[in-house]
Amino acid sequence: MALSAASRRPTSSRRTIAGVVGGGLLGSVAAGAAATAYAAWEARQYTLREVSVPLLPPGARPLRVLHLSDIHLLPTQERKLAWLRDLATTAPDLVVDTGDNLSHPDAVPALLDALGDLLAVPGVHVLGSNDYFAPSPRNPLRYLLPDDGRRAVATPHLPWRRLRDAFAEAGWVDLTNRRDTLLVRDLRLTFAGVDDPHLGYDDLDAVAGPARVGMGADADVLLGVTHAPYLRVLDQFAYDGYDAVIAGHTHGGQVCLPFKGALTTNCDLDTARAKGLHRHPADSSPDDPGSSWLHVSAGLGTSPYVRLRTFCRPEATLLTLTPKPLPDPS
Repeated sequence: MALSAASRRPTSSRRTIAGVVGGGLLGSVAAGAAATAYAAWEARQYTLREVSVPLLPPGARPLRVLHLSDIHLLPTQERKLAWLRDLATTAPDLVVDTGDNLSHPDAVPALLDALGDLLAVPGVHVLGSNDYFAPSPRNPLRYLLPDDGRRAVATPHLPWRRLRDAFAEAGWVDLTNRRDTLLVRDLRLTFAGVDDPHLGYDDLDAVAGPARVGMGADADVLLGVTHAPYLRVLDQFAYDGYDAVIAGHTHGGQVCLPFKGALTTNCDLDTARAKGLHRHPADSSPDDPGSSWLHVSAGLGTSPYVRLRTFCRPEATLLTLTPKPLPDPS
């Protein structure tokens, strides 16, 4: 018996709904694949960002500071290694390395080779958690959840001592929970640095105290250096009178949204300051006592298990320190 038009209609509707649903699913899959492909591409678009910071005494010549952070190097990352080698052409006067250089036990020789001529430049450094411990697969969504205090310290150790010793042999100053001074060109720079606050390795008592006492009394510039920009560290450095604090760790949020920016900093720093040059405290001005500049690098790498970035390209920064503006005579 032939079916009536009325009896055929439900079958046609089901087919139409199935087609719409199926098409939507295919579209979603295609959009997701495209977004992932873009994020994988962006994670390899290494960028040199340039920023000026007014820190020097009046009349001083600008000082070029190359800030490296969060390289997370695998020895097979030839494109990253080539880009690092080319950074020597920026001709910095000083290199500041804020840690998380490694992601593999065999990465140290490749890193040293890529840094090349930069190792002949005066430098300072601190270490990060990914210099100490090998990375492990983790659910990326965990970074969006409140910090539960757990740290990945059960993985094998990375050769951080070999890295530290190689930097020392090159003349770079280790700022692990200590202060030190460098003469760079004709400028005296005093530094205070801490071990990685993300692991709780920072010893603020070891470096606390007025920055312009002791070795910092005659300094032209006072700089605090840390891997992770936790507020307790930033607060201490600003309170003690450091002109600026240089940090990494955040990856700039790594997977950011347009117009929104970073969703997380993986520490207690607010997302508005996940990367770039800001003030600390956030609402302070250069004239406020107990305040400082803060530069946070978005870094050059990612976890080797999730090599994705969106709206946050991997970066190194050339910080040009310039003279402070003269006081208004009025």
